[in-house]
Amino acid sequence: MKAIFFLLLLIFIISLMIIAGYYTFLPADNRKRFTGIKYLKEQLMSPHVYPYLILAGSIYLLMKSEVHFSMQPWMIYFPQLAQYILLLEGSKVSYFQMVIHPILTYISVFIYLCGFSYLLIFTFLLLVITRQFEVLQEYSIGFILIYLVAFPFYIFTPVKVTGYSLPNVAPLLYDLDPIVREALHVVDPLKDNCFPSLHAALSIMAMLIILFRTDLTRFKIFAVSLTLAIQFTIFYLGIHWITDFIAGMALGCLSYFVATRYGHYIASHIPLLASTKLDLDTFEKK
Repeated sequence: MKAIFFLLLLIFIISLMIIAGYYTFLPADNRKRFTGIKYLKEQLMSPHVYPYLILAGSIYLLMKSEVHFSMQPWMIYFPQLAQYILLLEGSKVSYFQMVIHPILTYISVFIYLCGFSYLLIFTFLLLVITRQFEVLQEYSIGFILIYLVAFPFYIFTPVKVTGYSLPNVAPLLYDLDPIVREALHVVDPLKDNCFPSLHAALSIMAMLIILFRTDLTRFKIFAVSLTLAIQFTIFYLGIHWITDFIAGMALGCLSYFVATRYGHYIASHIPLLASTKLDLDTFEKK
């Protein structure tokens, strides 16, 4: 029950951050056009948007089914990847915990839990409100590609978090409070969804979209700063290996390249998105 309350609290905090971001990062012209929740609802239900919401939500639910697959007796695992990472890195990631301070820990937890979610959600909403549907298409496809690539790794090659793998790395995120640990258990009950790092892949992909596919200067500066901070937290809090980060960074860059270069082609070959591509082509000609 406490874990559910904690998750609801996170949602409330992220909602406040979105409202603050609306007034901070959204151009004045777009704020004048935005008429409230009704306008946002109309945009979300438009054919340029809702198919991506459905597909992205389905992919996310697929990721959550990883626990179901892991409990099946016929599942075959390949733990060699975790062994290779340990042999390759040793305990180098422990350098990020050379200085541990409660204030730094709380800030890092806030960035890891709220900042990361805010970056992904607000970027999506910002593209919807500003009606940058082509960029929204690329962002959504990049999001989907990252999850699809990461899924088989999470299923077949589980890698434990560093805080529970290395004796000189403390699981700061999980030891912060039993309520936090219980809430995180809902997301990653086995604590083995490390390779590749989704925090690295998704935040870097979102940052690249914001940097090179939008003209929102203030949000660009914020997105770069937040993305860099997220990368620090995944090490400091005792979650990811350096190898996880490198793989996540490569996946984020690759998904950005594929989504921006071949986004239209991919959308035209997915039945749910094919009509979206046609509507987008018509919209761009207006």
